[in-house]
Amino acid sequence: MSDNKKIGTDLVALCQQGKNQEAIEKYYAQDIVSVEAAEAGGMPRELRGKGEIAGKNKWWVENHDIHSAEVLGPYPHGTDKFAAVFRYDVTNKPSKQRFKMEEVAVYTVKDGKIVREEFFYAM
Repeated sequence: MSDNKKIGTDLVALCQQGKNQEAIEKYYAQDIVSVEAAEAGGMPRELRGKGEIAGKNKWWVENHDIHSAEVLGPYPHGTDKFAAVFRYDVTNKPSKQRFKMEEVAVYTVKDGKIVREEFFYAM
């Protein structure tokens, strides 16, 4: 099994269990680049480094009540990429606004670590 499929399978399994932070610690490269479809919550579209991405995940969890989460995949692409689909039903704590969202995440793997993640979603 290729690195991207193995990592993708485990990352999806961890996220399905709500262990997103553990997935970051286990699979993200120190110098990972994360690119969102748009700026949100005062955060820039692009973040660099495992620490910044762990901080973004922490911000998400602290600012949203997650009513349900579904993670699908992985969907391998060649030997160095895979995608996953995330579906959430959440309430933004500060605004008290409830919404559903779906996003596609595309991950790039190099030397056994995720070096880039890109998120695609409708605004």
